[in-house]
Amino acid sequence: MSVKPDKKQMRSAARLFAVQALFQMESSGQTVERVVREFESHRFGEVFEDGTEMAEGDVVHFRALVDAAVNWQAKIDQMTDRALVAAWPIDRIDPVLRALFRTAGGELVGMDTPPKVVITEFVDVAKAFFPDGKEPKFVNAVLDHMAREARPEAFKA
Repeated sequence: MSVKPDKKQMRSAARLFAVQALFQMESSGQTVERVVREFESHRFGEVFEDGTEMAEGDVVHFRALVDAAVNWQAKIDQMTDRALVAAWPIDRIDPVLRALFRTAGGELVGMDTPPKVVITEFVDVAKAFFPDGKEPKFVNAVLDHMAREARPEAFKA
């Protein structure tokens, strides 16, 4: 018997699913509507034959994240480019990281979540995708830069 996840866990799962959805959209060329529908129908809370269980996700937060990432993509990509070394524009980084930066950027630009929460949550997402790599520290640095640009008022003492 599984325990019902709390709102924080459901939002964390929504962030992970949103990164996966953006990655899928980019790699497959599918529309946002199709990918969102697939995730809502087949990923949230899905239990597979081998007993593997996908997390429950906050569907409203998932949709808001994907919409913000898509609607603000040009601005988010420019912010990400400024946070990266000049030799590494966003189109040259790992596609999973690109999807992560776009999702986190959407939450920073288009939603009211405190920037420190966004950074912490997406560093955790990076750890899920890159458990043994240096990527989580890289994500932390890039998102800190992006957050300070998007929401400077949140960092004033």
